[in-house]
Amino acid sequence: MSPIIDVRALAKRYGRTVVLDGLSFTVEPGEIFGLLGPNGAGKTTTIEILTTLVRPDGGSATIDGVDVVRGPADVRRRIAVSGQSAAVDARLTGAENLRLLARLSALGRRETERRTTELLERFDLVEAAGRQVGTYSGGMRRRLDLALSLIVPPRVLFLDEPTTGLDPVSRRELWESIRSLADGGTTVLLTTQYLDEADRLADRIAVLDGGRAVALGTPAELKSRVGGTSVQLRDPDGELLAELPTDGSLHGLREAIDELDRRGARGSIALREPTLDDVYDALVGAGRAERPAEPALAEGVAS
Repeated sequence: MSPIIDVRALAKRYGRTVVLDGLSFTVEPGEIFGLLGPNGAGKTTTIEILTTLVRPDGGSATIDGVDVVRGPADVRRRIAVSGQSAAVDARLTGAENLRLLARLSALGRRETERRTTELLERFDLVEAAGRQVGTYSGGMRRRLDLALSLIVPPRVLFLDEPTTGLDPVSRRELWESIRSLADGGTTVLLTTQYLDEADRLADRIAVLDGGRAVALGTPAELKSRVGGTSVQLRDPDGELLAELPTDGSLHGLREAIDELDRRGARGSIALREPTLDDVYDALVGAGRAERPAEPALAEGVAS
């Protein structure tokens, strides 16, 4: 099966600032693919190129086999984009927002009503359909924004930091919506600075730094690069007293505990698995100086 997104040696600079420096990766159909990296790593610029908003200075990229430079109109018919801010009209109701975009997308009256009803139900907005969007919570606005991006079902959905500013409950609700899209066959490419979000959602992740992919793999593969399970011993105040590696098996756990006993250690023990935070710190560096921030992805929905 051919990749639905194929990025090869993408390059982009703004003046003297190199934003992308030979970036390459592929995304398979139906996959949720995450781009991680500090501000200025090239995440938003990558999406801007893939969605035909910006031309690369070098390299190539295709969406569903169509080159983003040579066939931008064909690419836009295959994609939808949701930026960092919900692109909704606060003066209209939720249903009116959906109907308006449906008509602008050249859907007939009957299809407009069918899609509006279907999307309101899918994103749990039926009860709020007749309310002005200005009265919606942040999570409801983001769900409506996702619904708008699906008026014409895309092959690929681009999400640029989709849960920025949302409370924990709204974030989890949006995660469920995004996962359901992928389960239904939509390919999702998302950028995020929330490592738990990437761990929870992404099938594979590319970690960007300096405009390049410095690591690529599943969350489990990336975490395995920075070590395995360990047994931690902590005092009553939570201070780490000792940490021993283990293979995670019952036998390995017993060996680690026996070793702590031989040392006369006292305290509470817990198993610790490597996290994406560990991966990120190892690859990018905790607290590293960030590059100049990229411009935020323009608001709006392309489909």
